[in-house]
Amino acid sequence: MPHYDAIIIGSGQAGNPLAHNLADQGWQVALIEKEHLGGSCINYGCTPTKTLVASALAAHMARRGPEFGVHTGPVQVDMAQVMARKDRIVQQWRQGQEGHVAKRPNITLYRATARFTGPHTVEADGQELTGDHIFINTGTSPRIPAIPGIQEVPYLTNRTILALTELPEHLLVLGGGYIGLEFGQIFHRLGSQVTVVVRSDAILSREDRDVSDTLREALEAEGMRFVLSSTPSQVAQDDQGRIQLTVTSQEEPGSSQVLTGSHLLVATGRIPNSRELNLDAAGIQADQRGWIQVNEYLETNVPGVYALGDVKGGPAFTHISYNDFQIAYHNLFHSDRRSIRGRLVPYTLFTDPELGRVGMTEKAARAAGHNVKVGSIPMGWVARAIESNQTQGMMKVVVDGDTERILGAAILGPSGGELVQTLMVAMMADAPWTLLKGAVYIHPTLTEGFFTLMDSVK
Repeated sequence: MPHYDAIIIGSGQAGNPLAHNLADQGWQVALIEKEHLGGSCINYGCTPTKTLVASALAAHMARRGPEFGVHTGPVQVDMAQVMARKDRIVQQWRQGQEGHVAKRPNITLYRATARFTGPHTVEADGQELTGDHIFINTGTSPRIPAIPGIQEVPYLTNRTILALTELPEHLLVLGGGYIGLEFGQIFHRLGSQVTVVVRSDAILSREDRDVSDTLREALEAEGMRFVLSSTPSQVAQDDQGRIQLTVTSQEEPGSSQVLTGSHLLVATGRIPNSRELNLDAAGIQADQRGWIQVNEYLETNVPGVYALGDVKGGPAFTHISYNDFQIAYHNLFHSDRRSIRGRLVPYTLFTDPELGRVGMTEKAARAAGHNVKVGSIPMGWVARAIESNQTQGMMKVVVDGDTERILGAAILGPSGGELVQTLMVAMMADAPWTLLKGAVYIHPTLTEGFFTLMDSVK
């Protein structure tokens, strides 16, 4: 029975660097991956989707050329070429990950599905392995809602939509979250008609309403359609292969409509990839939905067994998975243990305008009892945004009126994900918001908008 210093199940953005770094420390490492190395980020998440965002932006800006005095011919999108470019970039990253493993002889790669047979024993590819430390980094899969007829139609997920080589005529999207909105705008800009169905009365329901409404209005201005406060009640495929989606209004009980599209994307949430791990055999605790339970040091109830990344629940972002690796790796070799407690989580929705977020929303801050100050300005007040004709969006900062510390921020506009991290640094430094009010900003830059933003705090 092979024994390892560490068994790592899943080669995502925590599992891969952990395997590499432990091997560099001289550990014998078993890395178990049933598909491609790199996890969701490289294979069907960040990397492929952002290449598509870039192609969609190129098409969009080409159409906008006359606004800037630039005139070209009709814009034509070669969908097969767009997807081929995406595949090339994904393949480059995959090869890089393969190379990292190949050059480390003390990493044994098992191409298999892992299942626990005991607290520190794992079966992979017909072999039972033992490990002193076990790290679970298996990620998530799409959650498919129980809509009558859903299993009888060829619906798409965030993975299968990446295999399309022909542009959908009309893409129906279930879900107004990150996946639905990003893919919705990508395909609309590439040339599809897009309708997004949302159960709540707003997209991005966890965000402040002024932010989510501003984004929805920007997407609607491009031509995307939103059907809000609507619940899918039936889905079928007609004789011509078109998707017939029946949705029922929550605001008008008994009122329904049928939406017709060529394709259906299901983007209604995620479920943890923990079911096939046979957690019970190891005594590892998970909640009823399968999210593996961990303490602030990422350790499960079984000593020496850890869960990293999306499979443990909480913020489902690549950079959180990587930070989990940083914390777990540090704690293996240092007595000053690091914790996930209280860490700031910045994130970005890669639509255009782009939403960068960090910390608490205004509604969360008020619910928590803070004495709240808010600063908010439209992106149309920022000189650089005006000059580049990118005025859709807004800047918002939430401040604790008692401590004068920034509680959170939302930057909806060009480079929103880049800009919000400046405010995150101020939060990490525990600096008062007034520090930014008195700063000197380069003119004209987007960051210069912080001067007016801080001036609006009240």
